[in-house]
Amino acid sequence: MSKISYDFKNRTAVITGGAQGFGFDIARRFLISGAKVVIWDNDSEMIEKALKNLDNPNLSSDVVDVSNYHDVEKSTNKIIKNSKIDILINNAGITGPTSALWEYDIKMWKRVVDINLMGTFNCCRAIVPNMIGNNYGRIVNVASVAGKDGNANASAYSVGKAGAIGLTKSLGKELADKNIAVNAVTPAGAKTRILDQMTKEHVQRMLSMVPRGRFLEVEEFTSLVCWLSSEENTFSTAAVFDISGGRSTY
Repeated sequence: MSKISYDFKNRTAVITGGAQGFGFDIARRFLISGAKVVIWDNDSEMIEKALKNLDNPNLSSDVVDVSNYHDVEKSTNKIIKNSKIDILINNAGITGPTSALWEYDIKMWKRVVDINLMGTFNCCRAIVPNMIGNNYGRIVNVASVAGKDGNANASAYSVGKAGAIGLTKSLGKELADKNIAVNAVTPAGAKTRILDQMTKEHVQRMLSMVPRGRFLEVEEFTSLVCWLSSEENTFSTAAVFDISGGRSTY
């Protein structure tokens, strides 16, 4: 666990997919650092477990399907009615089935892209105006090394994450004259429940491409997100930060 501390006092963070995996650990670190955290997740049972495990008065939640703009807008308005939103972590995502493109289920293709790409768009569209009004914001979009390289038999996931990278670059430039930083992170495979959505063969193929020879630890990922979300990040925006153990070198 990282010993570096960040000051998130008087900051409010929204973390999508915050009830598990990367999102849960980011919420934990933000709370330790003094932030008020709102986790959005579409799994109400996981939200209840997260609230119980984190047990912090600065933590709240909402059941949100990020692919539904009405859901996102409604939850955003609830927060900004009495507060502001300083930090947005677009972490919600699904891998979808492992399948060749020409055999890919059309409905599942749309669902994967809707969550991974449209979900990121929806949250940014709803929340950015509040950040502009407050002249402050930090947005971190959780993409993937698959968005850079393209993973065989994971075309929908690769497309969704590639789109999130493109969105990051565009939005970061649009907000560059304001005190709002927008960056993406591209992890390789990590020890989270998302691996359970993949076949063993696909997981092994992913691992074989990482020069470090292991999967990313969740705490390592959280440390990078914390810096990008902090006031210390005063210059980097519209950028893509790799955390792939050497798999991608660009």
